[in-house]
Amino acid sequence: MLKTPIARGVALATLGATLAIPTMAQAAFIEDTKAGLELRNFYYNSDNRQDGASQSKQDEWAQGFLLRVESGYTEGTVGFGVDALGLLGVKLDSSPDRTGTGLLPAGDSGRAPDDYSELGLTAKAKVSKSVLKVGTLQLKNPAIATSDSRLLPAVMSGGQLVSNEIDGLTLDLGYIDQINNRNSTNYEDMGVNNAGKDITGISGVESDEFVYLGGTYKVTKDLSASYYYSNLEDFYKQHALNLIHVLPIADGQSLKTDLRYQRSKDDGNSNVDNKAFGAMVTYSISGHSFGLGYQKMSGDTGFAYVGGNIDPYLVNYVQIGDFAKTDEKSWQARYDFNFAAVGIPGLSFMTRYLSGDDFGANGDGKEWERDTDIGYTFQEGALKNLNLKWRNATFRSNGTGSDIDQNRLIVSYTIPLM
Repeated sequence: MLKTPIARGVALATLGATLAIPTMAQAAFIEDTKAGLELRNFYYNSDNRQDGASQSKQDEWAQGFLLRVESGYTEGTVGFGVDALGLLGVKLDSSPDRTGTGLLPAGDSGRAPDDYSELGLTAKAKVSKSVLKVGTLQLKNPAIATSDSRLLPAVMSGGQLVSNEIDGLTLDLGYIDQINNRNSTNYEDMGVNNAGKDITGISGVESDEFVYLGGTYKVTKDLSASYYYSNLEDFYKQHALNLIHVLPIADGQSLKTDLRYQRSKDDGNSNVDNKAFGAMVTYSISGHSFGLGYQKMSGDTGFAYVGGNIDPYLVNYVQIGDFAKTDEKSWQARYDFNFAAVGIPGLSFMTRYLSGDDFGANGDGKEWERDTDIGYTFQEGALKNLNLKWRNATFRSNGTGSDIDQNRLIVSYTIPLM
């Protein structure tokens, strides 16, 4: 239902095509529309502690505005709709010697602009329980996941079909031709992340075709299994398997097991050859969660995934590192606590420690990372739904990367428009 005249205006301005839709269909198209404006204030400081680092620190502060509009569908066997994503980033503090945070773009001079913005539109069609989207996409699956960990999210252009026609089975396939990174307004062809991965044959190579096909099946109410195949043309082909099982132990207690395996091979002139195994086991009781993770890379290269602002589907991909270098073995210990269990709803805490080794030319590479997140969402009063989060990370390595001390402060609030 429409809540305000402003919301109706936003919908009609963004979705002006509704004027061409017959009256009966138009009602469902408008009445089912959802819209929200997120205000995201982001401060990012990354202190590069290693001697000889090319830049001593990244330090910027910015305000983001994220308008999301999702229309309903026209009535009929085939329902049509359109989504819109309006993004605006405003510089609050920056300097040419402190850029590179991912919050703001940097021009040829190295100076961040006062603001940057973009509008993404997505056409969609629905038949039964299947939805086809074409245009601006935010994706999250084992094959590809666009990052939303800065001021504005990364997006991709292409098409995606998600089908839930069979109970318990979700089929997902997509075609992507370009990526728009989170601190950019320009769409670009794609490359591969090669930080410590030893991938060769890719210099000067870009791809305008990433395809994936996969699905997730809920075997039982406690067990789900997924398989995805993906191909970044001229770079790699990848098979990904995932099993997630949640074992109820007693009231308020459970044991979750997350197993992941990916096999990546070359495509084109690259030398990609990687097997990635990951496992995460988490025991939860009365607001507490205790997790142990293990990740192992084998093969001639590290783990291959799309470069830019893409989150790889790895259990040990965290705030700074992905622990996915050639031959790297890593483990993780994690603890979470939801303070609702002691009468403070909205307050959460997470800390984890990761250690990786056995990588590098002589197999003597070592790195570790420690992360802490504290977040609070106001539950009532004038500040209800205002979210505050502090993210702290420490990263150390005896390799070529910088030692890093990092802090992120994020304040966000979403205004429902419809």
